[in-house]
Amino acid sequence: MKRSSARRRQITPGVIGYVRVSTEEQADSRAGLDAQRTAIEADCQRRALPLLAIHEDAGLSGKSLDRPALTAALAELDTGNGTVLMVAKLDRLTRSVHDATGLMLRAERSGWGLVALDVAVDTTTPQGAAMAQVLAVFAELERKLIGQRTKDALAAKRAQGVILGRPRTLAPEIVQRIHDGRTDGLSWSEIARQLDADGIPTAQGGARWYPATVRSVVLSRHPPSRSPA
Repeated sequence: MKRSSARRRQITPGVIGYVRVSTEEQADSRAGLDAQRTAIEADCQRRALPLLAIHEDAGLSGKSLDRPALTAALAELDTGNGTVLMVAKLDRLTRSVHDATGLMLRAERSGWGLVALDVAVDTTTPQGAAMAQVLAVFAELERKLIGQRTKDALAAKRAQGVILGRPRTLAPEIVQRIHDGRTDGLSWSEIARQLDADGIPTAQGGARWYPATVRSVVLSRHPPSRSPA
């Protein structure tokens, strides 16, 4: 009898928990971390779900998804160890609506659920999945509103006779938008794509933004410190 060469991924039902605090003081006290762990453990008991592991990022910001423990938790879920990623609070996972919706899409593609205990996000239920879709819609609306505000601000500047689009004269609204995007955890490429989609010209009046162009805007305001020679 022949064995199929294709191996199906083994799925281990259960919860992968994730906890995070932002500052070293919070990490040292462990009060916030322990409170998050307790909430996750209690909900797993209520749902009669096995808690397979809890991954912990202590003293790390939530503005980016590039965190060691979160990366490990997502890797476990993507490979079939666990069927639910659970957090006590959504902002412990991410403060960016864009990142949150991206994680929900990743969960849907990989076949695991996302549960945030403090908000109505539970993609393992029809109602929670609907809420995830609502968040995705609002994320897109937020992007379009930002783009419209930027265009309106540029139009007002032009009406006042302000000449835009030359080096070092990039509109403050655009500069602030780029900085806000980085604060929300967006990559240089993502910010560039959004600026292109909204038809925002570069400082030189160009029609296309590149990651390096976006990065230069941030570094021109906050140049990296250099160690003394």
